[in-house]
Amino acid sequence: MRQELLDVLHLLDATPAPRGQERTAAHRLRDWCANRWPHVEWEVLEHGPAGGSLLAAHGAGPLLYSHLDTSLDDGDASYRLVTGNAAPVGPLTVDDDAVEGFGLGVARGPAAAALVAFAEAGSGRLLLAGSGTHRRTGGTTGLEAYADAYPLPRSAIVAKCGPPTLLWHEPGALYLTVRVTGRSGAAMMAESATPTGGVVAQAGVVLDELARWRADYLAADPRVGQTGRACGIGAISGGWPDKPDLLPARLRIDLYVVAGDRVEPAVLAAELADRLRARCAESVLRDCAVDVEAEPVAPAAATAADAPVVTAARAAWRDEFGAQPPPVTGWTGSTDGVVLRARGVDTVRLGPQAKPAVDDPRRDELSLAQLTAYARIYRRLLTELPA
Repeated sequence: MRQELLDVLHLLDATPAPRGQERTAAHRLRDWCANRWPHVEWEVLEHGPAGGSLLAAHGAGPLLYSHLDTSLDDGDASYRLVTGNAAPVGPLTVDDDAVEGFGLGVARGPAAAALVAFAEAGSGRLLLAGSGTHRRTGGTTGLEAYADAYPLPRSAIVAKCGPPTLLWHEPGALYLTVRVTGRSGAAMMAESATPTGGVVAQAGVVLDELARWRADYLAADPRVGQTGRACGIGAISGGWPDKPDLLPARLRIDLYVVAGDRVEPAVLAAELADRLRARCAESVLRDCAVDVEAEPVAPAAATAADAPVVTAARAAWRDEFGAQPPPVTGWTGSTDGVVLRARGVDTVRLGPQAKPAVDDPRRDELSLAQLTAYARIYRRLLTELPA
């Protein structure tokens, strides 16, 4: 199994699969799998302009889910905006038990384990979905395309990196967009803008209030089940970099918000807008308009702790690792598991623990022994859970 995992990892590493552009990777993986395991009928489900998912089935059974996309491509401009580093990331490397490369933690490590486990199990279904990572841009995801074309089973296993335990409860998420709008002006005449000097120069007022709001939001976390809350500012923008002699009229700040409890995005946005308007009214931003827009991603969702898929996963974990899966609270990472649960599928999530590589934090490091252990658990669940 170790060698098969390495073969799949090298194949995935050789073909870029940024979100929404996985089709080439899906077809290449399908052809490779058909040659390696010809007794399985491998398919590519295409969606959107360039999206694609790999799927296969050994008759009825639970769904083993992971995803193909790596959110970003290590060579594109968006990735450089996030990392601040334009140097190539470099290919996959293996050093004894450690495997290191781009996208291993986001998808490629667990996806390889899921693929090998399914090929060896001889039962169940596999979906390596495109567009499995969060993105504001619209379009059908790989899971949505699959659910529209095929009946969903009663249970699913999400193969994804995470905490060293089982998750049957995952948080929801949403985006908040804050816009503060004044009047544009010219840099050589600071008073021509509202406020004087331009709205971007007063971003600190808005950021300070957002920090206060974030602290209050996290402090109110009810810690429902295994999950918790989180919030972060992911982007700040305003103006035109090619023409900084113009003072822009608008400051935009984008936030990613996680909620393990059921929050109403529109209500959250309205509360934040009220706070920001009150704070701006006490500052040089008093004559500016403030707007906060909410964009839901998915609400929190849970599977019963005694559901058959959770019970079976707990037993497989105990047999593999020699102890019960440890309890967890405050978990803030979400996957398509919430989408599956929303569609009535009992779902459990488990997978290896990735960490940033020492020499390059853009790369992830995984233990091959640990990855193999999770592949054995996935294989067992596919064979033991009923259709």
